[in-house]
Amino acid sequence: MRSLTMNELPPPPPDKTGWPWTEETPPLPESMPDGSPWPRISIVTPSYNQGQFIEETIRSVLLQGYPNLEYIIMDGGSTDNSVEIIKKYEPWLAYWVSEKDRGQSHAINKGFEKSTGEIMAWINSDDFYFPECLHKVALAFFSHPYAGFVVGGIAPADESSCLGKVQVPKLPAGAPVDLTLLDPDSWHLPQASAFFSRKLLSEIGAWVREDLHYTMDRELFYRAAYKSNLIILEQALATFRHHPQSKTTAYILSAFEETRKSFAYCNIGVDKQKKLRARILKFRLAQGYYYYANTVWGIQAFMYFVKAVIFRPEYIFRLSFLKNAFKKSILKIR
Repeated sequence: MRSLTMNELPPPPPDKTGWPWTEETPPLPESMPDGSPWPRISIVTPSYNQGQFIEETIRSVLLQGYPNLEYIIMDGGSTDNSVEIIKKYEPWLAYWVSEKDRGQSHAINKGFEKSTGEIMAWINSDDFYFPECLHKVALAFFSHPYAGFVVGGIAPADESSCLGKVQVPKLPAGAPVDLTLLDPDSWHLPQASAFFSRKLLSEIGAWVREDLHYTMDRELFYRAAYKSNLIILEQALATFRHHPQSKTTAYILSAFEETRKSFAYCNIGVDKQKKLRARILKFRLAQGYYYYANTVWGIQAFMYFVKAVIFRPEYIFRLSFLKNAFKKSILKIR
């Protein structure tokens, strides 16, 4: 698909201004700096009942000014106004469908199977890209031909698209690296700003694992980082939107608990590495129970504090932990 301008797309709602409503990315030159064609970038958006946000997502992809874009939307049979919005942009989509699926991971895989790009990514229907995102990604792959994936910064956003401070990706060791053997707090690779080469995904097993519903992105990072070089861009490429209905917010404890399954796919190495991975898994589960204990009260909070201690006994020696546990559970129980 050729570069699009704002005037070619449907007009934005009257109350919307700025990127990507009344602003656009200037079209890129027809070829890369060396005269070669721009690599095709395939973007997949898995969608389900995110009509409040999806138009912003769609416009942020189409208004990249990128001359070789393939955009695919896989809707899971939305019952809100999502399909109506998607149809507005149908002429500029490589493919879209609205039908029942087996969840987000299945939708992503269905979209990837329809794609043909050399560079691949998915952007959820409540997130969006920043201007020049695809330009920066294409140049990063061009400058580092042996890299398998590129990850940029990310800016959290709320329901009204107000942006927070940019979070820069971090990795304590250069890839290739086994991320499952690192402290989970020592690395941060945001999914919304991640782009993979098709070659790498073909080598490590396409695409995301459909039995994972919350940690499929982390598990994909485990495989990718273990086999390939990684390029980190400090500039923000995308947003990650926090809102009550988002899967990460609503099911955060389930996401922590699913870590056990995603780790099981990476049970490689000698006994020493497997024991370290088991300790990190316990640490991750303890984090999840501790986090969730602070979101509830009374008996429920007490039970989650206990589970956090079971997986990480050293919590019991932290004064801040004991104060939280007493405040959130014991006082409420009384």
